[in-house]
Amino acid sequence: MTELAAAGIPVTVTCRVLKLSRQPYYRWLADPITQAERVQAYRANALFDAHRDDPEFGHRLLADEAGDAGEAMSDRTAWKITSENGWWSAFGKKKGKNGKKPGPPVHDDLCTVTDEDGRIRHEFTADKPNQLWLTDITEHRTAEGKLYLCAIKDAFSNKIVGYSIDSRMKSHLAVRALENAVAMRGDTAGCVVHSDRGSQFRSRKFLRALTRNRMVGSMGRVAAAGDNAAMESFFALLQKNVLDRQSWTTRQQLRIAIVTWIERTYHRRRRQASLGRLTPIEFEAIMDTTVALAA
Repeated sequence: MTELAAAGIPVTVTCRVLKLSRQPYYRWLADPITQAERVQAYRANALFDAHRDDPEFGHRLLADEAGDAGEAMSDRTAWKITSENGWWSAFGKKKGKNGKKPGPPVHDDLCTVTDEDGRIRHEFTADKPNQLWLTDITEHRTAEGKLYLCAIKDAFSNKIVGYSIDSRMKSHLAVRALENAVAMRGDTAGCVVHSDRGSQFRSRKFLRALTRNRMVGSMGRVAAAGDNAAMESFFALLQKNVLDRQSWTTRQQLRIAIVTWIERTYHRRRRQASLGRLTPIEFEAIMDTTVALAA
């Protein structure tokens, strides 16, 4: 229409032929790019930058990264922008029986060794506290929706040294669990943190948290459940003793049940054969006393 006007054809005539109103055209002429379009462009740029840095991230994690860059948006908005531009996660297509394919490791596997016969075995043991931590995420349904738990276990005493519970399984779930564990345990420099290849543990936020606390990451192999069997055993106990005991109405109800079981039962009442029939709290207290006397 602008080109026709430049050629001498009145805008009124063009609008009449095209059956258009003149007012929207003049509004566009005064401000060709709307504020909404600017916001959309800034959001798209932030999502693209995050996608370029971490091609394996899905739209939810990309929305987290864009929010950190100052362009906050809902997951739905992030999905709409990324899908329109074809910015798909490198591991977004469903494969395998659970519909998920693990991403590439960002750490070496420091808990797997090969013996003289060439057999692979896992070593989830530690000689002292804060030497090896194991972490993973589990989920359970309530009438309100799913609730996610990220827990961190010290391989020395099997104590859950940190955990985080949320209604969404994002990178901050794992980061918060790690930060809680560090705050609880104190000096954790050099501690190995072993996980699977979940995107939460491969996220830049989690990697930065490890670096910030001078910790060392470790990741298991693809489709090898034994690579984190020690952590899975804790979740199996939680499943049997809490999650499957009843139907949960609210997330808060399940959250309280999980925290109560960990702090009151698992830590203080459940004796473990691997700890000499002691609870995690008792084992650490006795070992601390032994070390103090030896010194």
